[in-house]
Formats: sequence, structure tokens, C-alpha cells
Amino acid sequence: MERIKADLCVIGAGSGGLSVAAGAVQMGASVVLVEGHRMGGDCLNYGCVPSKALLAAGKRAQAMRGGAGFGVAPVAPQIDYAAAKDHVARVIAAIAPVDSQERFEGLGVRVIRDWGRFVSQTELQAGDALIAARRFVIATGSSPLVPPIPGLDGVEVHTNETIFDLRAQPEHLLIVGGGPIGMEMAQAHVRLGSKVTVIEGMKALGKDDPEAAALVLAALRAEGVEIVEGAPVTRVTGSAGRITVETEGGRFTGSHLLMAVGRKVNLDRLDLARAGVAHDRAVTVDAGLRSVSNRRVYAVGDAAGGLQFTHVAGYQAGIVIRSALFGLPAKARTDHIPWVTYTDPELAQVGLTEAEARARHGAALTIARFDYAENDRAIAEGRTAGFAKVMVVKGRPVGATITGAQAGELIGIWALALANRLKMSAVAGMVAPYPTLGEISKRAAGAYFSPKLFDNPRVKQVVGLVQRFLP
Repeated sequence: MERIKADLCVIGAGSGGLSVAAGAVQMGASVVLVEGHRMGGDCLNYGCVPSKALLAAGKRAQAMRGGAGFGVAPVAPQIDYAAAKDHVARVIAAIAPVDSQERFEGLGVRVIRDWGRFVSQTELQAGDALIAARRFVIATGSSPLVPPIPGLDGVEVHTNETIFDLRAQPEHLLIVGGGPIGMEMAQAHVRLGSKVTVIEGMKALGKDDPEAAALVLAALRAEGVEIVEGAPVTRVTGSAGRITVETEGGRFTGSHLLMAVGRKVNLDRLDLARAGVAHDRAVTVDAGLRSVSNRRVYAVGDAAGGLQFTHVAGYQAGIVIRSALFGLPAKARTDHIPWVTYTDPELAQVGLTEAEARARHGAALTIARFDYAENDRAIAEGRTAGFAKVMVVKGRPVGATITGAQAGELIGIWALALANRLKMSAVAGMVAPYPTLGEISKRAAGAYFSPKLFDNPRVKQVVGLVQRFLP
């Protein structure tokens, strides 16, 4: 057995693990990267990248249907579902070299393509290698959760790990789960010509701002997606091509079934007990992402619990590098982390929602709002459905919700504001180019100050007084 000594051993080559490995090796640390499956992890192969590529294909198809208002005759698109999946594969292939074994070996990382498991508090075995490292970083990500529903083991079940390899177009796709993954896949498939039914046990997009979620759900229903809420699944029956999902309130039959009900952290293979690493559904870490029971071990991304987003894993990688390489104090924040559901319209959030802000700040909260319908670029593009609202306490934003066209791009300025604890005046003072959707954020910030300036009798008195004495 080969024995390897390293400063840092990273377990998992997804976004978090790759960020740690690349940063650490370029700063002079010796790094071993262990990956038993695909380089790039879930995001590149099964998640963010392929889903956005498939949504892009659906967007092109939908544009052909919706030209009447612009003087362009609408036509029914001729859709080749397999060719749309070819587009998905090309996108993955174009990005893959950035995450490849060859690139990381070129940086100086020792890459071992095998599953790793701890054999002691200081050693990890991966294939024929025994790695002794000063520090370990668990970055194993998560996998789709398939709940133990009666009858589910008797039918073909797709998850995000298999749906992008499907070449034959689903005639009628049943999606169990009305969260972001379920809604994105619902819209992509209905636009590409499939019939789609989403079955949600509680409320669709239930973790998001209700007003914003309602706008998104109305748009999907208008495009033909059937969304059934408050319908926990009790049983699944059928065979290939005809699958029936039974709920407490009805039965739904389709040709294919996609489960999108949540994620399970990948910890089972690690033998964490041998490393003395405490965990429940994820590794139990402190504010610095360090194991509370084995100080040699860190966790990032889904393995650390908390928000399950690629950009969170990348952010946490920087926290770990600061601590593990330089011995400096570092704590992870969550109040400035944005997230986006990439439906059309998009739904973006950073910080507190309106309900959360009202519960935490009460009467001290002010809501600043601006609607897409009042933005000239949105009017010109025919994209007037949507709004931005900002939750403000003592002149500083504590959260922002945007739903509408390109909401994921627009939320960035509010993420910047929260990350740097800027005041609303910083955004209001920005000069945005005209006409752009970016003006929506500036106008929302301006809406915070408008009552203080235009509805204030004292301001009008001061202006009147000054005008009397100006030459």
C-alpha cells in the first residue's frame, strides 16, 4: 500500500472540494484530492449546469410561440428532445476541463480516483493509498433523496442524476416535489413539448416569499404545467410507460416519474466513527466549519449542513483555507448568501424574506418596492410581470426579494450590499444606465427615501424658505 503524507486531504471533487484544493496548492500546501465518482461533482454533471442548459433549450422553444405581440407570427417549434440533450452534453463537456483531473494535477494536486474512508483520526484510505494529512476537508456533497414510498421500488424512477441522460422524450412527466428543482424541470419539459404534472405534499416553492412564489406558479400554470399542492404521495404503481402516483386526494398517471423531494448528504462511505467525527444528517461543525469532535477535520458545502448551493460551497472553501492554511480565525456567514430559482420568471432571494424580517424586526422594518411594470426596459421587452422588494431596518437592507426577468442577475447588487453592510443610500446613489432592468434596484432604493423627501412637510417648508432668500 502506498503511504502519502500531505498538508491537506480533500475528500470530494465537487465545487467546494475543488475550490479548496486549487486555492491551497497554489498557496504552497501539499494537497491530495480524493474522488470516487465524477470530477466536478453534482453541479457540473447532474445539477446547476445541465439544468440551466435544458432550461435554455426550453426558452428557445418558448420564444417561437410568443412573438405575436412583437409583430412576429408565432409558430409551433419542431422539437428534437434528443438534440436538446445533446446541447446539455456539449455544455457539460465545454466546462468539464476546468474541473478535470488533468488540470488539478497540473496545479500540483495529487488526485486519487477512488472512494475514501477514514481508518483513524489522522488517516484516510482510498484504494491502494493510505493518506496521512494534517487537515482533512469533507466535501462529499449530496445525492437526491428517494423516500420509501410503497411501490416505488417497482417502477423506473428518475432523479436529477438520470433525467439528463434520458433520450426519449417523456409524453407525460410526473414530478414529485414542488421545490426549485421540480419547478425548473417542469418548465423545461413543458416548453419542450411534454405534458407535466407536479405533485407537492405541502406548498409549491413553500420556502420562498409567498407573493413571489405565486407569480412564478401562475406563469408555469399558464404555460400548461399542472401543479397539485397539499397532496402527499401514498403509493406508486404501474410499469414502464404508465406510472400512477396515488395521493391522499387523487391519482395521477404519466409515462415517466421524476423524484425531486430533497437531498441526502453523502457520508455513508466515510466511516466517520473511526475518525471521531460527530455527525447527524451532515457533519457537525462550528462557525468556522471545523468538526466539533475532531479538530483536524473541516466540512464544506452540503456536507457541512445549511444552505445547499454551489456558490455556498465555494464561499466556504475560502473560510477553510484561511483557517487550515494560515491558522487565522474565520467564521462563515449566511445572511449575505443569495439563491435563485431559474424558472421564467426567475425568483431570487438574499437575506431575510418579508415574513422573516417582520418576525425579527417588527415595527422597525420598512419595505421598499418597485415593480417591473414601471421599468422602461421591461415594458419594451414585454416582461412587465415581477417586482423587487427590499427589507430595510435603520437605513440598511436586511433582505431582498426579486421575481421577474433576470432576477438572478439583479439580486447581485443586494448581495453586495448585505455582504458589505452598505446603506440604502449606496444603491440609491448609483447611476444605472438607461434603459436597463438594473434600474429596478436603484428605483427600489429610491422608493425607500421618497416618503422622507416628497411626503415630508418639513422638507417642503425648508425648500420654500431657501427659495425666498436665494438670489
